[in-house]
Amino acid sequence: MSDADARAELLELLRENARYTTMDLARMTGLTESEVDEVLGDLEESEAIRGYQAVVDWDRAEAFAGERVRAMVEVNVTLDRETGYDDVARRLVAYDEVRALRLVSGDFDFAVDVEAPSMGEVSRFVAEQVAPVPEVSQTVTHYVMDHYKEGGITFDDDEDDRLSVTP
Repeated sequence: MSDADARAELLELLRENARYTTMDLARMTGLTESEVDEVLGDLEESEAIRGYQAVVDWDRAEAFAGERVRAMVEVNVTLDRETGYDDVARRLVAYDEVRALRLVSGDFDFAVDVEAPSMGEVSRFVAEQVAPVPEVSQTVTHYVMDHYKEGGITFDDDEDDRLSVTP
């Protein structure tokens, strides 16, 4: 297996399950454990792997983790000669409420995933931190009502709420 193929395969496996052990990854790829360690070390050092995270179903974790309100905020910006998208992005990613930030094509410039303990706190964050950024010309906030898939994992509730009908 080429080095590029090994890296690609390990990345896909870790995306599937970041808790695979080195032994698991070696067995699944045909590499030795030391080769897996070396490739993972290279991927981490080059920052191709930025971290390992759990995909959490916050609705199920709410009882002990507290409520979390999630929103996707569309942000439009107007740039000048001295300011670029990267400058605006650096300011926005500095906030803990920002869980993800993407420059996108289409009707708006940035898609910002925001998370806070309440709708009021999300609204305050957008109004007091995002909207006042000089280059920001418009924001539109979409609150997440439910989630069905995240990080490649489907949130499948098999519970059937329908009442059975008997003849």
